[in-house]
Amino acid sequence: MKSRPHRARYGLAATIALAICPAPAAAQTVQELQRQIDELKAQIKALTDAQKGAVTVAAPAIPPAAPAAPAAPPQLAVTTPPASAPAPRIAAAKPPSARAPWYERFRLRGYTQLRYNAVLDEDGPPSDTGSRLRSVHDSSINEDGGFLLRRVRLVLQGDITDRLQLYFQHDFGTAVNNQSSAERRENFGQLRDVYVDWFLDPERRLRLRFGQSKVPFGWENLQSSSNRVPFDRSDAMNSGVPGERDVGMNLYYTPDRVQAIWDRLTKAKQKLFGNYGAFGLSVYNGQGTNRTERNPTVMKVAMATWPIELDRLGPLFRGQVLEVGGSALFNRFRPELRSGGVSTQSYRDERVGFHAILYPQPFGIQTEWTSGYGPQFDSDLRMVRSSPLGGGYVQLMGDLGRTPVGRAIPYIRWQRYRGGWKANADAPRLETDEWEAGVELQLVEALELTLAYARMERREADSRRTGRATGDLIRTQLQFTY
Repeated sequence: MKSRPHRARYGLAATIALAICPAPAAAQTVQELQRQIDELKAQIKALTDAQKGAVTVAAPAIPPAAPAAPAAPPQLAVTTPPASAPAPRIAAAKPPSARAPWYERFRLRGYTQLRYNAVLDEDGPPSDTGSRLRSVHDSSINEDGGFLLRRVRLVLQGDITDRLQLYFQHDFGTAVNNQSSAERRENFGQLRDVYVDWFLDPERRLRLRFGQSKVPFGWENLQSSSNRVPFDRSDAMNSGVPGERDVGMNLYYTPDRVQAIWDRLTKAKQKLFGNYGAFGLSVYNGQGTNRTERNPTVMKVAMATWPIELDRLGPLFRGQVLEVGGSALFNRFRPELRSGGVSTQSYRDERVGFHAILYPQPFGIQTEWTSGYGPQFDSDLRMVRSSPLGGGYVQLMGDLGRTPVGRAIPYIRWQRYRGGWKANADAPRLETDEWEAGVELQLVEALELTLAYARMERREADSRRTGRATGDLIRTQLQFTY
């Protein structure tokens, strides 16, 4: 008979323990908790009546149990929503250093450029060795013309960790020659960029870059083609790094003051060159984009650029920014030969350049010039040798803001270059004088139309041809970003 009071006592104790330590409240509502409390009260009352006073020791334990159970709802009321909404699951707060997985921090973007050039007027048919109207930047400038997918870029970019960032860009608008003839085949894929940035400080002012990336020689060479107003880069500045890229490593540094100015210009929708640092030092193979290294030396490049706020000059210059800088390149280069293969001789390839940009707010000016030495075909000696080169451009532009057809950015540009084009066989000499006037219309945020008139006088990039061709063109480009 004594076992029954003991069982009752243990049953009562277990019931009280369940009341004090209920199931996790994360999946319960206030009404459910109240219902369970009422049921526990009824069970306790039934057990008390069943004991009929036999278990007198357990009686004092009952009064504390009743207030202990109702104490749960006030605690939940502080952290749970009203009774009409489900209570969220209770989870520990993430530490400040917690971050999303790397595969959730990447983004995919890109842009495509569709071009059409119409030749209005051209000199008579050239002789068998005379230059034809051609451009090293746009293969659709010829007597046949036609539409051209100038660029079809796809970019994967994101943070692997807080200190490591990946950039990967592929272009599906490149061309190759047919294996059985010299006929071109368009729209093949080609690697443009693949590199990681290792940030050496939490503020990301100082970084090391490893992989294939743009060579920091010339402001316009670093500016993305999707962000540039004119159709093509200038012959003079681009001759140092045709394709703009090479394999190597870089050190870039951007002071906070410079970054703050660039951020303000970006917010004002100015077309910057991209953040390649206010100061940069680089070493590369030196043979150019996607080309095998051909000598034991490396190409050395240095760059510096600095934006200057002109507000102190008076109300006329309020908000204006002038950016000035320069770059230098030291390299030994082996060009391809028309006779076959690559030259066994490394030619001196050294040049310096400077740039100045007054950002259009609403009117601006941009100029770059370079001089130095590079491989160049000598038509008299019929051989390649390192020769002087030089040239540059001047560009006037304006930002008219919103118009009935979208944001309008008119421009006029003149360029000149005398020197070799080392990316082609035998490093032919270019002689370029060109005027271009046009306007970029941002029809909608992701769609831009550029229209321009160009007066070209060029020597063709072919060591077998002489003289220069002249022509007038209407140029069009539709760019859509995604």
